[in-house]
Amino acid sequence: MADDLLDQAISVDTLNVEQHLADWRWFCPEAHSLIARNLFGDLFLLNAEGKVLWLQVGTGELTEIATSQSQFHELLKQEENRGEWLAEAEARAAWERGLRPGVAQCVGFKIPIVFSQSGDVQDNAYVADLYEQVSFLGDIHRQIASLPDGSKVRLRILK
Repeated sequence: MADDLLDQAISVDTLNVEQHLADWRWFCPEAHSLIARNLFGDLFLLNAEGKVLWLQVGTGELTEIATSQSQFHELLKQEENRGEWLAEAEARAAWERGLRPGVAQCVGFKIPIVFSQSGDVQDNAYVADLYEQVSFLGDIHRQIASLPDGSKVRLRILK
């Protein structure tokens, strides 16, 4: 199972980075290549300078984690980095609960984890379409980017 999770995280050949980043361009406007992702939809991006950035779609953070793609792959061999970047323990728990997303899917949350109430929801996690989840979270983070932490928000979903 651990190999399945790692293989899935590294396998991004069929995914379209431009489609993933469309609703994140306000936050990361530069051109990037997609080199990996985790079970929860976080994206690992290679910028024009060759640095690897970790876009945490749940929390809306972008962090440089390696100076090159080869360094990233070396760092992924360390259990601590896999635990943090791939959320291995959480991914394993989701996998064991039957949440086993395919290549174009991820584990999403009915109430996004950026909201404190997400921890209060039983069975908050589900298998989501990866593109829809990443897009939705990019839009949410854009709308709340200027609010201080702890602000009250009201979600209205319009079709």
